[in-house]
Amino acid sequence: MRWFSSPWFRRKPVSLLIDEMHAEGDRLDRRLGPFSLIALGVGATIGAGLYVQTGIVARNTAGPSIVLCFLIASIGCGFAALCYAELASMVPVAGSAYTYAYATLGELAAWIIGWDLILEFAVGSCFVANGWSGYFDSILRNLFHVHLDPRLLHSPWDYVDGRFILNRVSLPGGEQVVAWFNMPAVLITLAITAVLVVGIRESAGLNVAMVLLNIGVILTLIGAGASYIDPANWTPFLHEEHGWKGVAAGSAKIFIAYIGFDSISTHAEEARNPRRDMPIGIIGALVIVTILYASTAAVLTGMIPYTELDLTAPLAAALQAKGLTFAGTMVTLGILAGMTSSLLVGNLSQPRVLLAMSRDGLLPIGFFGAVHPRFRTPWKSTILVGVVVALGGALAPLEFLADLVSIGTLFAFVVVSAAVWILRVTSPELQRSFRVPFVGFVSSMGILINGSLMFFLGWDNWIRLLVWLALGLVIYLGYSRRHSLLNRQPVAVGSTTVPPAA
Repeated sequence: MRWFSSPWFRRKPVSLLIDEMHAEGDRLDRRLGPFSLIALGVGATIGAGLYVQTGIVARNTAGPSIVLCFLIASIGCGFAALCYAELASMVPVAGSAYTYAYATLGELAAWIIGWDLILEFAVGSCFVANGWSGYFDSILRNLFHVHLDPRLLHSPWDYVDGRFILNRVSLPGGEQVVAWFNMPAVLITLAITAVLVVGIRESAGLNVAMVLLNIGVILTLIGAGASYIDPANWTPFLHEEHGWKGVAAGSAKIFIAYIGFDSISTHAEEARNPRRDMPIGIIGALVIVTILYASTAAVLTGMIPYTELDLTAPLAAALQAKGLTFAGTMVTLGILAGMTSSLLVGNLSQPRVLLAMSRDGLLPIGFFGAVHPRFRTPWKSTILVGVVVALGGALAPLEFLADLVSIGTLFAFVVVSAAVWILRVTSPELQRSFRVPFVGFVSSMGILINGSLMFFLGWDNWIRLLVWLALGLVIYLGYSRRHSLLNRQPVAVGSTTVPPAA
């Protein structure tokens, strides 16, 4: 087809990606083993999705069948995880879905998915930083009796019914005033940014500590709550109002709890043995979080009738309702640890995507491609991401940020599921240390399930995604297309060799 021979669809050969991986120069430091990669995936995944969204979905949509919702969502993630594992072991360079799209679908698709990953990681980190503040304030008040000024705990705007309004908070005397900004969100983001600039080993070590604490808290919750389970609370198993439709809708709504495991693939260039360790890290993280999620949901709905679940802090409230006050405090600490870990991994992953895009000329290499000579980290882009996340977490409403995250991740999963099958056809000779079994079925199901879940997220989210992608297209046409490195040399597009653009 004539249109397919356009430079818009020029692909970056996988052989070139592998050559670049072995080249000297500004490469990232390979320090991550399989345990660190699993910890990165678990740390990025377990957070507000488990601690908050579980109660909302169980009470409003799915009832005790929320256990099925977690399992169904994990199946969609599982198909995508297998595809991520093959691609990451085959092309172990920074960039994640962006790099895979460049090798299979062409430059325009790669730019779109790279721009989409910016939405997933950066906005997701803003959401986590904003939510982190409320739990930090709770710890200060309950454990240390310290009360922060409410004007320093909230965004100056609220987001209600699709519009922004001034966010008014109550001072201790009862006076209603407009909030200033979310100060704890700024402080935790700047602290995380400093750790990330220093080095991947220090960042991974902090993340492992947070993940172990978080998992310990979840296991404590499961163990403490198990003795208070009343099987009668699991009857009826389906939501009385929504039935099986509630299971389907709940699977889409609970999907936010799985956002993050794909961030492992952005660190392929920092894995010690990527062809072995990347599949272990990606699949291992998904298995661990699925077991923890399903177990926690079963215990929660067994302790308390789903119609009585608290919507803001369901796990802590359920434990406190049974007189387990200490366990409730532990859950709050776990939420804080989980969100800290999630923020760290989100801010760790985003600069790696920007680094990959800059190496291809789609972003300025002098800034986004700069690797610190001592710490071997993409320090300039890490600082930029930290500043953006701090501002977003401080000033943007929590509800607005939450609405932007899930659809971008599902879009990336669809692209990766397609990419692995395309590469099997176009480049069957490439070395694959991990091969997706029954690739046609797995790839098709990854596209079908994750693509279908996108339609449960509402048209308002589709509009925001399209506006974001349109902004990215303007940048691509104005800068990236002309500065692309592939624009300066002939490249293969399908079976045709396309000369560089004039």
